[in-house]
Amino acid sequence: MGGFQNFAISFTIISILAGCLTSYSIAFNQGGPVAITWGWLIVGLFCTIVALAMGEIASTYLTAGGLYYWASRLGSPAWGWFTGWFNLVGQIAVTAAIAYGCAFFMTSLLNLLWGYPNSFGWIYFLYGMILLGAGLINMFKVPITAFLNSVSASWHMIGVVVIVFVLAIVPDHHRSISYVFGQTVNNSGFGGQSWMHGVYIYVFLTGLLMAQYTITGYVPVGAHGRGDAPGLDRRGLGHGHVGRGLRDLPASSCSSR
Repeated sequence: MGGFQNFAISFTIISILAGCLTSYSIAFNQGGPVAITWGWLIVGLFCTIVALAMGEIASTYLTAGGLYYWASRLGSPAWGWFTGWFNLVGQIAVTAAIAYGCAFFMTSLLNLLWGYPNSFGWIYFLYGMILLGAGLINMFKVPITAFLNSVSASWHMIGVVVIVFVLAIVPDHHRSISYVFGQTVNNSGFGGQSWMHGVYIYVFLTGLLMAQYTITGYVPVGAHGRGDAPGLDRRGLGHGHVGRGLRDLPASSCSSR
């Protein structure tokens, strides 16, 4: 795969559209605009540090062995074994989560367009079809998945621009800057909506799951793709940070709560 295709893998797996849209309610209800805005900045900063470190490792160990190989060389074979299996479990879990989010949104769209049933049974049926389709596509040649990654990367970049434009132009009212950067919300069921309440700090930390879930997956280029392209996953991560910021700030300013 070429440079753009490798970049597209990280940018596509980060998926600022799918990750944010399917988990936006988590951050808004468990922290509010504060968790969305500052969460993006805080999580993005720490993930950038991790990406820089992994880029250095990838430039030293030029191999397709992946994370488990790095862990084996830097630690021991036991660390490599645990890293490999935990990474596999994580890949399976995040694939299932993304497919379910896709099924949930597709069910709503199909229901609006053609009256597709929106019961959980039909959601799970569509969920299974999405997983089956993804599995079949990944059984074909690499150029096919590389092409789909390129299309997805372009789709994400265009989609972010369209969403930002719509959020900026269509709503009649936008929230203030102080609301976007300072408003706290706690709909978790635990009492306290102020930083003075210790429980809100816990709620805010759980609200960071939106940013963490969205940025999950920026490793593949350096670890699973090409060892000679360590800078590409940093570029994919960087573009993901910028895109998420451009999308989340207008979304929070249009909130009705």
